[in-house]
Amino acid sequence: MGESFKFNHHHFLTSLLVIIAMLKSVHTTTTTNTEFVKSSCTFTTYPRLCFSSLSTHASLIQTSPKIMAHAALNITLASAKATSAMMVRLSNSRLKPREISAMRDCVEELGDTLEELRKSIGEMCRLSGSNYEVYMSDIQTWVSAALTDVNTCTEGFEGDDMNGKVKVLVRGRILVIAHLTSNALALINHFASIHG
Repeated sequence: MGESFKFNHHHFLTSLLVIIAMLKSVHTTTTTNTEFVKSSCTFTTYPRLCFSSLSTHASLIQTSPKIMAHAALNITLASAKATSAMMVRLSNSRLKPREISAMRDCVEELGDTLEELRKSIGEMCRLSGSNYEVYMSDIQTWVSAALTDVNTCTEGFEGDDMNGKVKVLVRGRILVIAHLTSNALALINHFASIHG
């Protein structure tokens, strides 16, 4: 019981310096990862949307173009799923027959988009040396098709006979998916160009 705590300034200062060095390293790594995301987004058509949707994943992405393209696909898939679910709910509400028809057509197009994005995500996991070109070609084809499907979806909402609120809501959400898909395709193409 006679042992008392003896403060050692040398150990305290050494520990403090180690903690400060670790925090600086974490800050530098986080900054590097965020800067990588920001600079990679310059290859996209919608760089601000790219950065805002991917910067929160910078610690996962680190400085990997492949992981960044994969993350962009997953974010696009999540947005398309949420929009499809919203549209299914809207199509069951009180709308004009023309609006219900356009909504259902769009949900069908989004279903195709979801399938193409899922296949692309699956192929991203399989990219390997011997079959790289085949898988990458499939991914690029499917994401391009997904972008076409999303753009086709908006066509049903053209014209003056559509409800203004529904039209604005749906077209706004579809436009975000189109922009996310376009960005994902640009990041995939960028990854393919530096890998191949």
